[in-house]
Amino acid sequence: MYIPQKQMENLQKIIQSGKAVVLYGARRVGKTTLIRQFMQNLRDRKSEDILLVNGDDIVQRQFLQSQSITKLKDFIGANKILIIDEAQYIEKVGLNIKLMIDHIPDLKIIATGSSSFELARDIGDPLTGRKHILHLFPLAQMEISLTENLSETAANLESRLIYGSYPEIVTMKGNKNKQEYLREIISSYLFKDILALEGIRHSDKLVRLLQLIAFQIGGEVSLNELGAQIGMSKNTVDKYLDLLEKVFVIYKRGGFSRNLRKEITKNYRYYFHDNGIRNALVGNFNPINIRNDLGQLWENYIVTERHKRNAYLREMTDSYFWRTYDKKEIDLVEAKKGRFFGYEIKWQKKRATPPSEWKTSYKGAGFQIIHKENYLKFIK
Repeated sequence: MYIPQKQMENLQKIIQSGKAVVLYGARRVGKTTLIRQFMQNLRDRKSEDILLVNGDDIVQRQFLQSQSITKLKDFIGANKILIIDEAQYIEKVGLNIKLMIDHIPDLKIIATGSSSFELARDIGDPLTGRKHILHLFPLAQMEISLTENLSETAANLESRLIYGSYPEIVTMKGNKNKQEYLREIISSYLFKDILALEGIRHSDKLVRLLQLIAFQIGGEVSLNELGAQIGMSKNTVDKYLDLLEKVFVIYKRGGFSRNLRKEITKNYRYYFHDNGIRNALVGNFNPINIRNDLGQLWENYIVTERHKRNAYLREMTDSYFWRTYDKKEIDLVEAKKGRFFGYEIKWQKKRATPPSEWKTSYKGAGFQIIHKENYLKFIK
């Protein structure tokens, strides 16, 4: 079953000749599915001819990294759309895309990659002003809601908190199958790009680092403390966390401050792009009624679903957490269009007011409690 992907709408809107669309996303989140559905939609309308190539293919790779206009034109032929899947494996792919954009004016180009660090490094400067970037994540609830009613969404909420929302997980039956699938992702796919492209021999310390992060969701992370627990330097921990962000396993939020000296701004909080990956890493698929980390699961889920929503709706929003040194805090702060909005994330519905420092320092700022009875409006 194909669940309509929100980025399909954005891709169809922004694809144009003279610019490339770069689609980033972790492995197994549905990049190839999106591309194939996009191609099918064009074929149904009997639209432009499409050439789909894969950066894993040695022969195709030789043409796409040739830096020869003649070879590139011969390779593309009469096709009007070029789609490059796994583009991070093509050397100097950005320069070659630039050559095609400049010398084949009617050509439209889409490039996908599962690791932003390698692809961005090659695409960055050559494609300045010549690219649009889209990010693809595990299925968002705003997408899943197109295929299920409200009662089904309520019934599936616990599964989303425990097993996440990778496309195959959402359509898969049986908890045992879901657990095996998530373990397979961790063992076979999660670190593939880091290990292949950065020359890191073992993933043991990456796993240990992620496990420590998993137990600190909702709290600030100390690089020195993480390093001491794993036996790494602070700089190495920082490098590994950066790599894990660039292959879309985790992402960070910084501290928000505009007025108060006592606001924490230098530390970061880390979240997982998928709850299922987080739970697989710590080896805990227990039901939520016997867990002691429900608050962390809920916060990770809500912050991440909101992150997906804002990205898919292409809203210009900056996101933070807010905390003072005397431990007054707000889980999520969004800044958009010159206004600030604070959100406290709680599993149970409750009445609460924002900290007095928040009200006095940011007059007119919004504040809301997000709980399991009102969360759908927040993430859709």
